[in-house]
Amino acid sequence: MLQTKMKTNKHANARNPQHKMTALSSSWTLHLLPLFLLLLPAATGGATFNITNRCPHTVWPAAMPVGGGRQLDPGESWILNMPASTTGGRVWARTACSFDRAGNGRCETGDCSGVLACTGYGQAPNTMAEFALAQFNNTDYFDISLVDGFNVPMDFLPVPANRLGAQGCSRGPRCAANITSQCPKDLKAPGGCNSACTVFEDKAKYCCIGNGTNTCEPTTYSLVFVRMCPDAYSYSRDDSSSTTFTCPSGTNYQVVFCPSNDISASPPATNPHAPTGTGSTSFTRSRVFSAVLGSIGSLIVLVVFITFFAYKLRKQRHQEMQEEDEEFGELPGMPTRFTFQQLQEATDQFKCKLGEGGFGSVFEGQYGEERIAVKRLDRAGQGKREFLAEVQTIGSIHHIHLVRLIGFCAEKLDRLLVYEYMPKGSLDRWIFNSHDNDAPSLDWQTRRKVITHIAKGLCYLHEECMKRIAHLDVKPQNILLDENFNAKLSDFGLSKLIDRDKSQVITRMRGTPGYLAPEWLTSQITEKADVYSFGVVVMEIISGRKNLDTSRSEESIHLITLLEEKVKSDELADLIDKHSTDMQVHKQEIVDMMKLAMWCLQIEPKEGLKCPR
Repeated sequence: MLQTKMKTNKHANARNPQHKMTALSSSWTLHLLPLFLLLLPAATGGATFNITNRCPHTVWPAAMPVGGGRQLDPGESWILNMPASTTGGRVWARTACSFDRAGNGRCETGDCSGVLACTGYGQAPNTMAEFALAQFNNTDYFDISLVDGFNVPMDFLPVPANRLGAQGCSRGPRCAANITSQCPKDLKAPGGCNSACTVFEDKAKYCCIGNGTNTCEPTTYSLVFVRMCPDAYSYSRDDSSSTTFTCPSGTNYQVVFCPSNDISASPPATNPHAPTGTGSTSFTRSRVFSAVLGSIGSLIVLVVFITFFAYKLRKQRHQEMQEEDEEFGELPGMPTRFTFQQLQEATDQFKCKLGEGGFGSVFEGQYGEERIAVKRLDRAGQGKREFLAEVQTIGSIHHIHLVRLIGFCAEKLDRLLVYEYMPKGSLDRWIFNSHDNDAPSLDWQTRRKVITHIAKGLCYLHEECMKRIAHLDVKPQNILLDENFNAKLSDFGLSKLIDRDKSQVITRMRGTPGYLAPEWLTSQITEKADVYSFGVVVMEIISGRKNLDTSRSEESIHLITLLEEKVKSDELADLIDKHSTDMQVHKQEIVDMMKLAMWCLQIEPKEGLKCPR
C-alpha cells in the first residue's frame, strides 16, 4: 500500500458505520516478488538451506514460512529444512537485536517478538532473499530483494555455491557490497539504508511503479542500489527477467550474510632480483612477446565462448517460443486466436490509441462489423503468467458486467488481447476532478448505477463461478463504461482462482497501491480483498477524488484516513463531491452509501461484507 509519508501512513477502516473507525499503520513493505507462484503439482522433498553468518557481528536470521530463527555469531551456520511447494518463502537477517531476562527482544533492523519469534516483515530496512520451491514445471524461483532497503550484504546461491551455480541452475544472485557505506544521507537508518520508496513522496520517480511506463532511469537516491547490487531486485530497477533466478526443484541452497567481495588479486610485487642491463632488455622483450600471444589467445577463446553462448541462447529462446505456442493451443475453452497481421490491419497499424496502462497500450480497431479494443502488451510488462491468467479466466466466463474477451494473439514475442469496445472509456475519466479532465460531472443516479454494476460483477466472480475468482486489481482504471454508462470490470491479468474447498490462497503482492486490503501484509488472500478495493472505489466515486492525492494538504492526502475523521465528527456529508449540484441534493442517500463502503473497509476480512450488493 503505497503511502506518501510515513507519519500519515494509515489505512482507516470502519468496523461499524455507527461507531469509531479503526486505523492500520503499515509501511510499504508489500513488494513485488517476481516469481511464478502458480499452484501446480510440485515435486517432493523441499530444500535444505545452509544459512551462514560471515559478518563481524551477531545476527538473528528469520525465515518464512517456518517462523523465527536463532542467534548466529560470526562464523556460525544454521541448517534449515524448507518444506516442498513453498509458494512464498523469505529469509532475512535481523541485526542489532537485544533481549531482556524475560526473553523480550527488539532490533534496530528487522522485527523481533518474544523469544526470537518472527511473525511478519520488519518495517526497518532489511535485505531479503525470496523464493518459491517446486513451482512452474518443478522449478525453484528465487531472488534477492532490496525493496525494503538494505542492512547486510547477502548471497543466495545453489549448492555448490559458486558463480555459475549448481547444475541446471541459471545461477544465483549476489549482493556482496556494503551499501550502507555509500547510502545517501536522506536514506540512512539505524543499521541500514532505507528504500527511497518509503522516504520520498514521488513514488513514480523513485519506485518506477504506477507511473504509466515500463522504463526507469535510476535516480540519485536509487542508483546506489542498482550500481552496488546489480543482481538484486528493487523498485528502482523494475526488471524481473534479470533479477529472478531458477533451479530445478530439489536443489539445496546456501545463504551467506556478509559474503566475500571476490575482489581481484593485486598485481604481483616487483622482483628485486630481476636481471639488469642488456640481458634485462632481452628478458623484457620476451615477456612482452609472451604477454601479447597470451592476450591474443585469450581473445580468441573469449570470442568463441560468446558466439557459442549467443547460439545456445537463441536456440533456447526459439524452443521456449515453440513450447509457448503449443501451450496456448492446448488451453480448453479458448477464445478466438488472431494472427498479429490480422490485428495490425484491424487497428490500421495501431494508429488510434485509446489509453495506456502499466502493462501496455490499448488501441481502437474494427474487425468485420464489430468495433474492438486491442490491448498490446509491452514485452517488459505483463508476463506469460499474467497473460495466461487473463486469457483463461475471462475467456471462460460471461457476465453482463464483465468486459467480453473476443480473442487473443500469441505470436513469437507479441501478446495481444481483443476486447469488446467500450465507447465511454474507463471510470477514472468521469469521476476525478482535475484541471486536465474536461469530462462533465456525473449525476448521482449514474454514479449509483456504476456502483451497483461493479458490485454485481464482483458477486458473480466470488459466488457464481465454478471456482471463486479474486480479481485483485479493482480500481477505476479497470472499470469500463458503454454508451449508456453501464459499467463492466476489465483487466483480469492479476486475478487468482480459489477452490471452493479452500478458504484462502497464499500469493505474492499484486494490485495497485491505494486499493490494497490490509491482509496483503500476510499474503494470505481471499476474495474479500476485492471487497476492500470496492469500498475504496465507492468512496472515490462519491467524493470525486483519488484515495491518495499528494496535491492536497497533508491532512487530506488519504481519503480513507479523512473518512475516519469525518465519522468521528459526524460530518460525512463534507466528503460528497462539491463539483456536482445534483450530488448535494441527494445527501442522505449518499451518506447511506458511504456506510456501505465503510463495511467493506474492515481490517479483518471476516468482519466485512461477504459480497457487495
